[in-house]
Formats: sequence, C-alpha cells, structure tokens
Amino acid sequence: MSVFVLQFTVLIAEDEPLIAMDLTMQVEDLDHQVMGPCKRVADLRRMLCSELPDCAVLDVRLDDGEVFEVADRLAAHNIPFLFHSGHANGWELKSRYPDAVICPKPSSPSNLERHLKMLFEKVEHTQPRTPA
Repeated sequence: MSVFVLQFTVLIAEDEPLIAMDLTMQVEDLDHQVMGPCKRVADLRRMLCSELPDCAVLDVRLDDGEVFEVADRLAAHNIPFLFHSGHANGWELKSRYPDAVICPKPSSPSNLERHLKMLFEKVEHTQPRTPA
C-alpha cells in the first residue's frame, strides 16, 4: 500500500520577524512549503503576480497597510486563508470572509498548529490535488 502526503505552498504575510520565523517553522514542520514571509502588502502584490499559493496565513496589519485587498484576491481564486492577527475583530473578519480560518494573537504553538491543520483541510476540500 503506497501512502502519499500532500504538500501545500503556504503564503505567509507577517511583519513581526519572530512571529514570521515561528510561522515558517510551524508550516515547514508540518511538511509544507513557505512563500515569503512578506511584511508589506506591496511585496504580497508582486509575489501574487508570479505565483498563487495553495493557502495563506495573513496578519491583518502589515508595515504598509492592511491585507484585505490580498484576502479579496485569494478569495476570488478560491484559495483558503487564515487570519492570524491581534489587531482585528474576529466577528468582522468572519462576516466579510465567512470561509476564513481565524486564529487570534497571541496564540500558543499548539493552538496555531490546530488552526493551520484546519486551513490545510480546507485546501484539501477546495482544490483538486494530485500526488507529487
């Protein structure tokens, strides 16, 4: 019996270096690839012009503004995303992005991992995947 593991490309938008490093390590520890991390909306725009991720982890407030235009673009492409923010109202985010996963900051590593796994489940159910 052969077993395969799906590997996703995860876009990380985070302006705090230590949090970005932690997110990167957690995504990689779960055997997925990281795009970024990006700390500016302008960097996200440029990155998304050349490649779309399978999913994304978004801090709401970055160095040069809020990520809602990026969230709108991801949603338009049916790309699941997780908001990981301490500056946003979860209820407002859910009303604007009902399919988004929300993990408020601060968050323990185990809580963040649980939310990342919820995000990866959404990817598996929204995008046709083939084993690598």
